[in-house]
Amino acid sequence: MDRGDLSNAEWAVIGPLLPSERGRWSRPAEDNRRFLNGMLYVLRVGCPWRDMHERYGKWNSVYVRFRRWAEQGIWDAMLETLVELGLTDNWQHMIDSTTIRGHSQAAGARGGLIKRVLVEAAAALRAKSMPAQTVKDAPSALS
Repeated sequence: MDRGDLSNAEWAVIGPLLPSERGRWSRPAEDNRRFLNGMLYVLRVGCPWRDMHERYGKWNSVYVRFRRWAEQGIWDAMLETLVELGLTDNWQHMIDSTTIRGHSQAAGARGGLIKRVLVEAAAALRAKSMPAQTVKDAPSALS
């Protein structure tokens, strides 16, 4: 296990939330834990997928699984489950105006209801995602 990789206790919580992979084209499926560590490495370091360290497997295989899980809603389901269990760190919901184009209503035209609904939804999610216990505290709580 390298620095930044999931510990055995963290994997015991997260592993069952991931779908089992079956091999494609008569090849055995790669290890979900190793691939997840590779995904977390890329997200943590901020490097391109092609620059992912080879200890996590082929970068393209890790990327394909990352995309598949995103398309299947695995990430959303995992986060929702961890929030319900009270095992997440504090995380914030943020809308970045550099990537989301403003509509005419964002400039003050009619339609303040949409903005108010979005703000209220973000506040509700933030309140739900502020547990007293974090993932790092979970192993002692699960014992």
